[in-house]
Amino acid sequence: MDKYTLLPEHVRSAIAQHRKQSRDPIAAFFYDLPALAAHGRSMKAALPPGVELFYAIKANSEAAIIDTLAPIVDGLELSSGGEIERACNSVTPRPWVMSGPGKLDSDMRCAMQQGIEAFHIESLSEIDRLQRVAAELNRIQPVLLRINPVLPAAFSSRLKMAGAATPFGIDEAQLSAAVSAVDNAPNLSLRGFHSHAMSHQIELRRHQQLLAFYLERWPQWRALARDPEQLTQLNVGGGIGVNYLQPSQQFDWHGLCQALGEHLSAMQAPPLVRFEIGRYLSAFCGYYAIEVLDTKVSHGEGFLVCRGGTHQFRLPVAQGHDHPVIHLPEDSCRASRGENRSWTVVGQLCTPKDVLSRRQMMRGVAVGDLLVLPLAGAYGYNISHADFLCHPRPEQHFIEHSSTAASASADTHTICAQV
Repeated sequence: MDKYTLLPEHVRSAIAQHRKQSRDPIAAFFYDLPALAAHGRSMKAALPPGVELFYAIKANSEAAIIDTLAPIVDGLELSSGGEIERACNSVTPRPWVMSGPGKLDSDMRCAMQQGIEAFHIESLSEIDRLQRVAAELNRIQPVLLRINPVLPAAFSSRLKMAGAATPFGIDEAQLSAAVSAVDNAPNLSLRGFHSHAMSHQIELRRHQQLLAFYLERWPQWRALARDPEQLTQLNVGGGIGVNYLQPSQQFDWHGLCQALGEHLSAMQAPPLVRFEIGRYLSAFCGYYAIEVLDTKVSHGEGFLVCRGGTHQFRLPVAQGHDHPVIHLPEDSCRASRGENRSWTVVGQLCTPKDVLSRRQMMRGVAVGDLLVLPLAGAYGYNISHADFLCHPRPEQHFIEHSSTAASASADTHTICAQV
């Protein structure tokens, strides 16, 4: 096991405490907030000069997650009116931007009234609507144009956000017209460009090449503006993936930042570069704990039927992977003497697609044991179809603990539960 699939003692203790207080078998999420903060600080510290880190709250917009990261990151990236409300309710106000297709006029208006830093414009028609709303509010609104550039085939990824036909951004062939439209909009001020091409990226070299491509294009894009000196920001999005299949082999963030710093230092007039990271910031702090309700063998395959399922944790189905599983037996002596065999972990839904992980080798699993799925802090519960079959929604526990020693006592944590 590695640090991403080992269960920290304070998390184990929090799960045990919740189970002790529960009348039914459990299915619940647990978030290690100190680990989240430490990871965020490590990512922030790795940034070279002239680079900022924003948190894309779509990955996990729970208040405790935002409040933990807000003091660390440079700002927040939002994509809806509901996310505006959550960001503005944070105990630590941070600058925020808004991107995404299909923005409502009401969301634009609300965002301006709440003090948005900048909009990322996704289409030519959005320029006209944004100008109209800004004029109504007598506001000069900073904006970035989101570009869907022509990309080499090598920059493809599992989830294409650009470089292909997508709903996101403005085709590079239309960029000149878009820049002119913003330049001619009296209530809009063009500050730079945004491009987010690849998601689920776990290969350092490919992401280095993508950032180098953006930076090479930057002078050409900037030169399209009436006043190029006013354009200073290049938002390179996020897209840094989490390796769920081989948790010990995660993306080399520090290596990426080092290479980016070297590239920027060699440029004559580098832009202010901004990352919008979601998954890679919040995934590692989360755990989904489920209790085994039944064990069975069907046509030679072993199944563990558990409380909860993909209606609470849709991530494995959405990603198309078999999620790592940590087995917590009720009786470790009994489990150690049991059979070591392959199990497929499923939930309570009436569909064969309700699969969390296939063919995981575990020893001595029995009804009443707990299974814990790590790496559950991003795009987990918040993307799930929680009302399917009207099962109760899972509790979410946000663990806060303090320790001055390397090994914290198991009782130095507090738990805030939320349904």
